[in-house]
Amino acid sequence: MTTKKQDPVDINKESSVGLRKMQELKAAGMNPSPAKEENKHTIQQGLTEPHDSDVSIAGRVMLKRDMGKLAVCTLRDETGDIQIALKKGEIDEGAFKLFVKKVDAGDIITVVGKRFQTHKGEESVLVTGWMMATKALLPLPDKFHGIQDEELRLRKRYLDLLMDPELREIFQKKARFWEVTRNFLKEKGFFEVETPYLETTTGGAEASPFATHHNDFDLDVFLRISVGELWQKRLMAAGFEKTFEIGRVFRNEGSSPDHLQEFTNMEFYWAYANYRDGMKLVQELYQTIATKVFGKTTFTSKGFEYDLAGDWPEIDYVEEVKKQTGVDVIIASEEEMKAKLKELKVEYEGENKERLTDTLWKYCRKNIAGPVF
Repeated sequence: MTTKKQDPVDINKESSVGLRKMQELKAAGMNPSPAKEENKHTIQQGLTEPHDSDVSIAGRVMLKRDMGKLAVCTLRDETGDIQIALKKGEIDEGAFKLFVKKVDAGDIITVVGKRFQTHKGEESVLVTGWMMATKALLPLPDKFHGIQDEELRLRKRYLDLLMDPELREIFQKKARFWEVTRNFLKEKGFFEVETPYLETTTGGAEASPFATHHNDFDLDVFLRISVGELWQKRLMAAGFEKTFEIGRVFRNEGSSPDHLQEFTNMEFYWAYANYRDGMKLVQELYQTIATKVFGKTTFTSKGFEYDLAGDWPEIDYVEEVKKQTGVDVIIASEEEMKAKLKELKVEYEGENKERLTDTLWKYCRKNIAGPVF
């Protein structure tokens, strides 16, 4: 996929315009960045107010159109969008002129006015007064195309979230995902714990850790690569029978769309249970997440359609790798495994059999759809 390279914004030029407008707002008696704003309604609350009722809302100007005696804007807060209209004769003339000349897309403003519906049926607010909450110094990205430059999009994630409602929804669903996970485990009697992020020896996975030095103890330490596996096992020895932790882990390895060097993970430990109990718990957990976060159990991902409902099938690890690659990972030599990976044009790191086996499995699992043990 190729992405269009956006023309660079002249930051100095654009910010000088914003700074000049800030000074002009001050000269007109308006604070362009007050410490507090009084807004009584979120935009969602404002939309539910009856027509002709008074509302007071704050939000970011996403789109602004000036049409002589009328100025129309789309205002956004975290609850949604609403249209606001400023009309000569319905607002102080000085306030109207100041709005037309000094307010830009990207500014955050507070407005008071009356709810109404346009002749096209759009729910709106007829503004009778407004105040600047925060003057933006730089323009927003193009409204209709968003951020086209992939590098800029990833470096300035806040702009991407601001301009892309679908991405913002994913961001919110992620928070809900972990909330549901936490509540599910607590309802099952698991005790949430916090374990150290800095360890003298990393455990729980074969990965390269980030290393640093503890000056007070004159000790080399590592950022953890698992969510407290060794610590949670010690807690079991201490008498805690059902524990879990949700937290960040760090792996000093390559980055890709499927791998980050820092990510959130969850691990649980359960005394008097076997792997079958764990499988049942995991299945129920994901089915609960699917219904409570997404409202469904059927999904499409990377060309596959699958359903999380019902009992999940089981496959044999060794047999599946053998079926797809012809390699029996139990008896194959490291050289045979390397030759197969080269034939499959799969890049790999590490020379030992464990890493080679894992790389073969990662090749195979991309061809398997849906939940499976």
